[in-house]
Amino acid sequence: MANITASAVNELRQRTGVGMMDCKKALVECDGDMEKAIDYLRQKGQKLASKRADRDASEGCVLAATSEDKTFAAALKLNCETDFVAINEDFVAFTRMILDAAIAAKAKNAGEVNAIVINGVAIENLIIDQVAKIGEKIEISTYEIIEAPATYAYIHPGNRLATVLGFNKAGFDAQGKDVAMQIAAMAPVALSKDGVTADIIEREMEVYRAQIREEGKPENMVEKIAEGKLSKFFKESTLLSQDFIKDSKKNVDQYLKEADKDLTVTAFHRLKIGE
Repeated sequence: MANITASAVNELRQRTGVGMMDCKKALVECDGDMEKAIDYLRQKGQKLASKRADRDASEGCVLAATSEDKTFAAALKLNCETDFVAINEDFVAFTRMILDAAIAAKAKNAGEVNAIVINGVAIENLIIDQVAKIGEKIEISTYEIIEAPATYAYIHPGNRLATVLGFNKAGFDAQGKDVAMQIAAMAPVALSKDGVTADIIEREMEVYRAQIREEGKPENMVEKIAEGKLSKFFKESTLLSQDFIKDSKKNVDQYLKEADKDLTVTAFHRLKIGE
């Protein structure tokens, strides 16, 4: 049996972030072999992840950023079980590391993010390592990207809400920042009326019909009144038609057109913990 030294245990702890006792046990089980001990702890993490697969990972960290040339932006939601972990500086830094790697690789989806290798280890396995270290279910629940001539990102204080968007033209950073914050504050469901899905429209109409009938309006008026309410919904809930938060006398589209008659948003994403 190998002699397990305190320095070896400490080295394993530094390399994995796992507790001292678990590191010592891993080295004992692996006869002092450092690399085998790391694999042992990873396997333990996999077992822990499996045990916690049905747990509710409803907390987490949301971050967003752009590539250096601002033509690619991504937003990432890394979920965990408790707020205590979510606000931990190490967890936020871990989320940032994943996002930075994803942007550098211009990963298109969460599957591609999980496959990225950092220091010889795939992100998927790094997450398993964190499960073993922290003892909570951790997963990339959402990853969204924007590719456009100019992209912008906004992270709301607290790392629970972030947005990304694209412009069809570069050179409008002030407007990009304003619209990113608009998306965060006003939670639009689509870019414009044409982008609202049929499911959302029908759900809203059903609510309006029920409200109108409860108010005792004549049945032959229900549909017309509901359509009027839907028009108001489009104005309040689609980005380009929303009142601009810094000046409610204009909508977002008008605000952009003041900067350039052809300037518009190509796409956006809004990620929030709990949604």
